[in-house]
Amino acid sequence: MSGGRRIRVAIAGAGGIARICHMPALRAERARTEVVAAMDVDAPRVAAFCAEHDIPAAYTDLDRMLEEARPDLVHICTPPFAHAAQAVACLRAGAWVLCEKPPCLSLAEYDEITAAEGPDGPYAAIVYQHRFGSGARRLAGLVDAGALGRPLVAQCVTAWYRDHDYFDVPWRGRWDTEGGGPTLGHGVHQMDLMLEVLGDWAEIRAMAGRLDRRVETEDVSAAMVRFASGAMATVLNSVLSPREESYLRFDFTDATVELRHLYGYGDGDWVYTPAPHVPAETAAAWTAPGAEVPSSHLAQLSALLDCYERGERPPTSGPGGRRTLEFVTGLYKSAFTARPVTRDELTPDDPFYHRLHGDVPGWAPSAAEAVP
Repeated sequence: MSGGRRIRVAIAGAGGIARICHMPALRAERARTEVVAAMDVDAPRVAAFCAEHDIPAAYTDLDRMLEEARPDLVHICTPPFAHAAQAVACLRAGAWVLCEKPPCLSLAEYDEITAAEGPDGPYAAIVYQHRFGSGARRLAGLVDAGALGRPLVAQCVTAWYRDHDYFDVPWRGRWDTEGGGPTLGHGVHQMDLMLEVLGDWAEIRAMAGRLDRRVETEDVSAAMVRFASGAMATVLNSVLSPREESYLRFDFTDATVELRHLYGYGDGDWVYTPAPHVPAETAAAWTAPGAEVPSSHLAQLSALLDCYERGERPPTSGPGGRRTLEFVTGLYKSAFTARPVTRDELTPDDPFYHRLHGDVPGWAPSAAEAVP
């Protein structure tokens, strides 16, 4: 699609995630990309960002940037409450989108983004970078081939730590600006990778709490999940855990596969343990050496650029990105209603489709409950 020229890229949001994660990835892909503009509502910040990264044009208005810079691809690195409207604006201007997680504040907003895509693009992809490391791709291939047997049991743990000061940022900890707590904003990476391995979920039973942080949203959630395959999983999302860890465990009939890391993994972070009946030579083939690709924004960006050049839908766009938000929605609904939730009930006539707190008293913000 780029016709042999470099893909014109713009950045929306000149904060830490753009500086730490997106710009290094774009520099590594400079043979295929050219960053032509950046936008932020804070004029001094975007000016400093452009000076630091040698970006020729700085803007404080997204529509003006889209009209004048004409990017092919926009990286959306703004706070969550801005994602949906900005993604729709970019798509309508003909630009592809790579949007930071969480993609938006509800399934309703996600479906608005998808509705703005064209049948052959542009597309809006969500940053779920853990899918794109070689370790995850190896496991997905083995599962698809049936090499590990049937999936039976899984554990999905995001035990992170965010202190009280973290939530002093005005948009954090609020439903209307951050969209949710660790279920939406932190554990989403591990849950996305769990879904990539195990497929569609069928039923979820969950709990959530505000145990220590002064927030509108939850600061911890836990769930039990049944998948369409019959496999079962436990899920924990926390920002209260001083010893931080991201942990995934998958038990198949022929193997246990474990991943321990924090914010990104390499091949060495994966451990395969064969069942007693599995021959050693069979198990050795599961981890035969190959080209290592750590999970990272670069790994996902490279895959996205491949899709752009081929004119193909990226795997974390459309249905491939919606499934994870749908799972998050189901977890919140089960936790806040204290009952099991099935995937097929999250329809447009459900309040949780429109707002992740579902207007449930005690969780939905009100004048009396809102955080100042």
